[in-house]
Amino acid sequence: MKIEILKENLKNALNIVERIVGKNLSLPILDNVLIDTEDNYLVLSSTDLETAIKLWVLTKIVKKGKIAIPVKFLSSFVSLLPNEKITLEEKKQGLYVECSNLKTQIQGFNPEEFPIIPEFKNLEFIEVDIKKLCQGLSQVVDIASVSQSRPEISGIYFLFSKNILKIVATDSFRLAEKTIVLEKAVIKEMSFIIPQKPAKEIMNILMEKEENAKIYFSPSQIMFEVLMKESERPQIQITSRLIEGEYPNYQDIIPKEFKTKVVLKRDEFLNQIKTASLFSGKINEVKFIVNSKNNEVEIFAQSPDIGENRSSLQAKIQGEDLEVSFNHKYLIDGLNNIKSSEVIFELSEKEGPCVLKPVGDVNYLYVVMPIKST
Repeated sequence: MKIEILKENLKNALNIVERIVGKNLSLPILDNVLIDTEDNYLVLSSTDLETAIKLWVLTKIVKKGKIAIPVKFLSSFVSLLPNEKITLEEKKQGLYVECSNLKTQIQGFNPEEFPIIPEFKNLEFIEVDIKKLCQGLSQVVDIASVSQSRPEISGIYFLFSKNILKIVATDSFRLAEKTIVLEKAVIKEMSFIIPQKPAKEIMNILMEKEENAKIYFSPSQIMFEVLMKESERPQIQITSRLIEGEYPNYQDIIPKEFKTKVVLKRDEFLNQIKTASLFSGKINEVKFIVNSKNNEVEIFAQSPDIGENRSSLQAKIQGEDLEVSFNHKYLIDGLNNIKSSEVIFELSEKEGPCVLKPVGDVNYLYVVMPIKST
């Protein structure tokens, strides 16, 4: 193999494919990027056996071939090269890198040892707007939590139905749901669960893209593909395994009726919770006292070691007076995922689930369980 490529193009591609690679003592081949050639393109691949990335870069191909190279070392090395055209050449499992004032040889691995990345040929796919997909993932992806006993809630749930995509995550203490309207309705309803780590990588890698993403799926794996502009050739493919099992019937968790509805200014609400959190003690408890007569919400926290804090803010209140406590971290996470200037805080009962929603946006909701009184 021998190719000529601009340093900046190679550096940007390596920055992406190295994201999923970690030090693997039992399978050292997984520390590598597979460098391959295809027509006039350099193809870079990496995998940790749960997630895989393939990336195509337009390149001058002098001679075809392939080699596996430790990706983090190669990425660090390339980032230090001058910003010009460089030559990569494979000889006897060594990669020779040459530019104007430098010649280097990096020892590689047998490319035949690199794991086979699954292909998705002649399978059904769904197209999704990348910006909407990544923005939706950003509002739910951190909510999931690793669970050995309930692996299905360790991932992000995708449900396609008619012209709607729902993205859901929960850790059993809180739940977030984002609804995305699709440009084209799906033929049949389908759902799957993606592990949290690959979901984060899909979001981080694709968020700068402008095009639609094609989503291909099989019973055990899924692939997100973005094509090159004005071409049917792939630009990037991200493949992930799926989590087996049925996702909980989360709709049953979302309250249908509420005793109290409170509308508050988001930033003021968030700042007062953060202030109260400093006094919340070991269980992170912050108490909310809703006073409908004065249209006021009082926020209270105390700790025997630090002291106590009490503040209040004006609100639009409908329904009954309530006193309820929450883990401040859960409320702060929910408010950070809401960007509207005002939020709706719906309270069902003292020990029942409550809901946070942005004012003016029906496509996002955040359910949080209160701290039960002892």
